[in-house]
Amino acid sequence: MQTAKNLEDQNKVTPEEEKRYRELLELAAESARYGDTEALESMIDAGINPDLKDAKGSSLLMLASYNGNLDTSRMLLKRGAKVDLKNDRGQTPLGGAAFKGDPEIVQLLIEYNADVNADNGGGKTPLMFATMFGRLKARRILKSHGAKYWNRG
Repeated sequence: MQTAKNLEDQNKVTPEEEKRYRELLELAAESARYGDTEALESMIDAGINPDLKDAKGSSLLMLASYNGNLDTSRMLLKRGAKVDLKNDRGQTPLGGAAFKGDPEIVQLLIEYNADVNADNGGGKTPLMFATMFGRLKARRILKSHGAKYWNRG
């Protein structure tokens, strides 16, 4: 007969399992950061959540898009990654892509319904970041999709 104590013991995570989980988390984050789409896709196929976050709260999509990895970003979005998932600083992947100025990634995120007017901290929107840092192509794309400078909501 199964007791509550037996069930509790079965569900305990060993220190070795915890260590392996942290290693897998870091491997997934590195794959997103450096654009190893194939490796990351294999991890997702094996059950890794496409919305996994690193120690700083950045999602795999945030890491991929911020670092200019178009194919990896596309794969994550196709696999269901949340397009507007914010990091611990309140920034969205579109805010990061606008800051970096990558027009292809900005366009991709918008195609997946990223909020062009999302508050990325202090009411600043992705358009504000693109403008502040002279990312003219990204700015043009954002404006063509109705982006505003401030989110005063």
